[in-house]
Amino acid sequence: MAARGVVGIFFLSAVPLVCLELRRGIPDIGIKDFLLLCGRIFLLLALLTLIISVTTSWLNSFKSSQVYLKEEEEKNEKRQKLVRKKQQEAQGEKGDEGTSQTSFETSNREAAKSQNLPKPLTEFPSPAVQPTCKEIPDLPEEPSQTAEEVVTVALRCPSGNVLRRRFLKSCSSQVLLDWMMRIGYHTSLYSLSTSFPRRPLAVEGGQSLEDVGITVDTVLILEEKEQTN
Repeated sequence: MAARGVVGIFFLSAVPLVCLELRRGIPDIGIKDFLLLCGRIFLLLALLTLIISVTTSWLNSFKSSQVYLKEEEEKNEKRQKLVRKKQQEAQGEKGDEGTSQTSFETSNREAAKSQNLPKPLTEFPSPAVQPTCKEIPDLPEEPSQTAEEVVTVALRCPSGNVLRRRFLKSCSSQVLLDWMMRIGYHTSLYSLSTSFPRRPLAVEGGQSLEDVGITVDTVLILEEKEQTN
């Protein structure tokens, strides 16, 4: 519409010029000259129309691009607002959950205190029978390394530790069982055996260490007995 209005204005402004030229050249003008003049005028109008249409289309495209950018900015702002709103809602829900959980734990503690409930066990008693020191006789005094008739007994425990102690050969073999009990291995659950050859060690109260075969430095193995149903 704007282009058509501009073309009309230029056309109306050209009419006086045509009339002026016709008035000046009335005595000498002919049909050929008149047609040439009209052609020049229409060519000028066509050129002006082309320039105006191109300029108008460029202006419209510029305006449309500006409008498009503005719409995109508005959409981005709306998206950002929506994302912030969702994040705030999620944080609010997490805060509500944490508050509810804390209140639930607090109520449970208060209920346990009001009912005087026992605390849960954190340590469990060992299944092995642990004798008291009063039930185990004292071990004989350990002789010196330079004494005569002395043997060193190495006791290899199930944990991998090796304990060593010196005894007189004349000591009762019962001291080996007392030694086991002293270090926490009950004779009802554990037994002694020789290392090589591997065989159970028959320990009796009436026999000495020399009687049960311990005449030199010896390594004994402390192992768990097989439990029978």
